[in-house]
Amino acid sequence: MAYATLAGGCFWCLVKPFNEFPGIIKVTSGYSGGHVENPSYEEVCTNQTGHLEAVQIEYNEDETSFESILDIYFKTFDPTDNKGQFFDRGESYEPAIFYHDEEQKDIAIKKIKELDAKLIFDKPIITPIKPYKNFYPAETYHQDYYLKNPSHYEGYQNGSGRKAFIEKHWGNQNA
Repeated sequence: MAYATLAGGCFWCLVKPFNEFPGIIKVTSGYSGGHVENPSYEEVCTNQTGHLEAVQIEYNEDETSFESILDIYFKTFDPTDNKGQFFDRGESYEPAIFYHDEEQKDIAIKKIKELDAKLIFDKPIITPIKPYKNFYPAETYHQDYYLKNPSHYEGYQNGSGRKAFIEKHWGNQNA
């Protein structure tokens, strides 16, 4: 088993695409990269803990790869915006790839170069690649939010502009 820890704005929006992908064992919403142990959602939202909303993906390396996970990841948010995502602004909504080892770091750097060369986005990718520091699971009500609150989840995807951005750059494949 291996882990990928990724931030891309609201963590609710990062769970569904990975839950539907072969080789994924578990996707957990939570908080990563900060300096406060076991922060609450309310604490993270103050932008005082240093944490980003993130997902930690447990996956089977025999069935999928970190590169494949990044292929999905880059189709879930705007990697050219490092100040938040869509109408969620501030530190806790910034994107980041938290690498667990040097191989993941190298794969992330390579993937960003490949995507930039394809000119998929109007601006260069500026998503930071950071060493993994920590991950704390979010409260239970945040886990699998898209399944528990499908109407609110869909409204958020549409209302925030996330769905339109993804469709503009990637077509309808991950909307």
